[in-house]
Amino acid sequence: MLFSEIYGSYFNVLASVLEEAIAGTLTQNRIDEIAAEKAFSESSLRIVSALESGEWLLLNRNFDTPVKNVPTMPLTILQKRWMKALLGDPRVKLFDPPAEGLEDVEPLYSQDVFEYFDRYDDGDPYDDEEYIARFRAILSAIKNRRKVHIVFSGGKGKEHSWVCIPHSLEYSPKDDKFRLGITMPSKNPNREFSHAIINLARIKSCEMANALEPEEGHEPTRETETLSFELIDERNALERAMLHFSHLEKETRRLDENRYSITLRYDRDDETEMLIRVLSFGAKLRVTSPESFIEKIRERLKKQRTLNK
Repeated sequence: MLFSEIYGSYFNVLASVLEEAIAGTLTQNRIDEIAAEKAFSESSLRIVSALESGEWLLLNRNFDTPVKNVPTMPLTILQKRWMKALLGDPRVKLFDPPAEGLEDVEPLYSQDVFEYFDRYDDGDPYDDEEYIARFRAILSAIKNRRKVHIVFSGGKGKEHSWVCIPHSLEYSPKDDKFRLGITMPSKNPNREFSHAIINLARIKSCEMANALEPEEGHEPTRETETLSFELIDERNALERAMLHFSHLEKETRRLDENRYSITLRYDRDDETEMLIRVLSFGAKLRVTSPESFIEKIRERLKKQRTLNK
């Protein structure tokens, strides 16, 4: 592992403890607070116990330390090479991350080592300067609580011009696209606001508008759905399922030697993508509920059969 969460937390906690010990401000309460803030719960107990018992000869009973200099954790060459490789990803470049200190470092790998077989080929134009500018403008508006004036092309090609509140940017691995979640005044007299999802590549222009009022800008409550299915673990089906649905809250239960029951919770707006992913497992996966999702599978298979004929 290039970056260890477990050992990383140990080192960061001890670095903070020793920094305060060197400054002469360390107390037992501060040790407990630092460990609780920066370590995992089980790591916190282990760190505090080792310091108190003297197992780690870093502190004495007066909270002094023989360490003279504040600890630092410089990156290794391997870590720097991995970070330089990440900077080669065009999606990472959208966020304009700093590259100071990596100028003379060779990337650990290049982007052409990856071959994608489970996503569409018409992803967003990540190298397009206008797309990059719109992405960063929207990201800035979200961070700084500003409205935006966007002009975009709708699903049927009709052009729309809206002043709205951006509240989220989401990435779809299957589509290789970013989507913008917005809130705007509703035309429905029974609703104060309406919400929409827009593919970022459809946005033709984006300009910063007014700052949000304190009562504005609340992100809409996500509407989630629950999906249950049985999976036969043949040809690495279980491993593929854990990878496909790794970003979702899930419960997995073993039924017998090679059969599993899995329950997922997903965003209702992502139902079409979920349908595609489920169908990709073929006969190795059988949806057990809800009935509405099963009916959508039947409809999609009927359409596919008609197209094949």
